[in-house]
Amino acid sequence: MKPILYSFRRCPYAIRARLALRYTGLPIVLREVVLRDKPAEMLALSPKGTVPVLVLPEGEVIDESLDIMLWALAQNDPDGWLDSDLEKASRLIDANDDQFKPWLDRYKYPNRYDDIEPGEPRARCEVFIAALDEHLKADEYLAGKQMGLADAAIYSFVRQFVFVDPDWFATASYVNVNRWLQAFLDSEFFLSVMDKYPQWHSGDAESVF
Repeated sequence: MKPILYSFRRCPYAIRARLALRYTGLPIVLREVVLRDKPAEMLALSPKGTVPVLVLPEGEVIDESLDIMLWALAQNDPDGWLDSDLEKASRLIDANDDQFKPWLDRYKYPNRYDDIEPGEPRARCEVFIAALDEHLKADEYLAGKQMGLADAAIYSFVRQFVFVDPDWFATASYVNVNRWLQAFLDSEFFLSVMDKYPQWHSGDAESVF
């Protein structure tokens, strides 16, 4: 039996889980979820109802994206993603998840929030983007000379930030982040994890990722 991943193509948490799983080369059954029509099978496994959810052959359920990444890398880490500075990686990922992501949501969906001033969400997001830009002055990746855990865990969130207003970002001064992100978006690796899959329903033939 293969592990089963419940995923949603555009979710940044699901993207980073798929990145790690694709990197390992492990065959995974992928079940594409539509968030407004979540399958009962997924909700029974993880009642919080968010993706990604990874179900291991022995029945263990992992329903946090970073935990899925770490599980995958424990199985196979051919390029040494975990050989980089893990303390630095942890700080960057925590800043992404705990500080950047809440403001990213407000930047993307300002009408959903009544506790913000115009322009505040982007300004708050830029604090994190500027910090990344500084990190990327010295090296090609956040992890150093090659891609590592921090890069894979953060790319998809920065992608969302840029896509809110790409014309503005193109004229902003974050040249190092732009270089880092664009190289990723153009890579076969990223494109391969963004392949489209039909919505999964119980009884459907399984798609191997």
